[in-house]
Amino acid sequence: MLSSSTTHTRRARGPALLLLVLGLLLALTACGGTKDATTAAATRTPDAVEPLPDRPAPQLPVTTASADGRQVTVTSAERIIPLNGSLAELVFSLGLGPSVVARDVSTTFQQASALPVITQAHEVSAEGVLSLHPTVVLADRSTGPAEAISQIRAAGVPLIVLDDAKKLDDVGPRIDTVATALGVPDAGRQLKERTAQRTEAARAAVPATGAHPKVAFLYLRGSASVYLIGGPASGAGSLIEAVGGRDAGTDSGLSGDFTPLTSEALVKAAPDAILVMSKGLDSVGGVDGLLKLPGVAQTPAGLDRRIVSVEDGQLLSYGPRTPQVLTEITAQLYPAGAK
Repeated sequence: MLSSSTTHTRRARGPALLLLVLGLLLALTACGGTKDATTAAATRTPDAVEPLPDRPAPQLPVTTASADGRQVTVTSAERIIPLNGSLAELVFSLGLGPSVVARDVSTTFQQASALPVITQAHEVSAEGVLSLHPTVVLADRSTGPAEAISQIRAAGVPLIVLDDAKKLDDVGPRIDTVATALGVPDAGRQLKERTAQRTEAARAAVPATGAHPKVAFLYLRGSASVYLIGGPASGAGSLIEAVGGRDAGTDSGLSGDFTPLTSEALVKAAPDAILVMSKGLDSVGGVDGLLKLPGVAQTPAGLDRRIVSVEDGQLLSYGPRTPQVLTEITAQLYPAGAK
């Protein structure tokens, strides 16, 4: 998955690195906790999606544009395979969860837990997908390997590629694309409206403190001693800005998605808070372990133990659960009674 060569190729690989990061984190196991981690966990909502009240009836066939330049015709939505957690979240939220026949390793929410996994580490297994006889497959540009995508298409399965979601403005168009491709545009409009309303409410609930804390997004994998700080292409910047913060990595002049975490980089970023995925935090031994990494304890965030932790499968999903993510970040970034 993520190796030492990652830091040399991150700009060329673009969105693919983020998928590798997510795949790595989802494979981790918990290895400890602290009072801080317990407090953060108390702010989290259950790892589940909320489908629309009524299961929609797909109106097919539909021909839709795939992000890789193809026109794809879908004739049946009876057996759906979304190839990442964000797309699975969308399909289930639309009310089509009963038609999903498989999941990838990043699909961790409760309703999908019993489905077979068709990825090997972070890579899609074409054989695994085809063995389940899907009628439509959903992917995005970071889904790979390319050979697996080609093999699925060569077997005659309609496969639609979506652009990667990296910011809040991507949520609505992404819902539209999936709903249209699956023949349920009315459900898509309902879900988009519900998500927009909840996002607006979550943003309105951010305390008007007048301050704009600098927040650094860190990727942590303690078992492999891999520690990265997010830059403008990490996908976290839009969330940080939505809750009134500033992306510390971007402010400090980082480029691309992720950069190796060093004391020098942290000193320059000087974050007031640190944003992490929950399994990544667990992998370094919780907040106490995080503070032992070079430079972390000397930052304003480290001195205040101001660590924000969000579940791996939710943080960067940019979908119907994003309002919940904003609410969780807000609750931890601006705890009650904090000045």
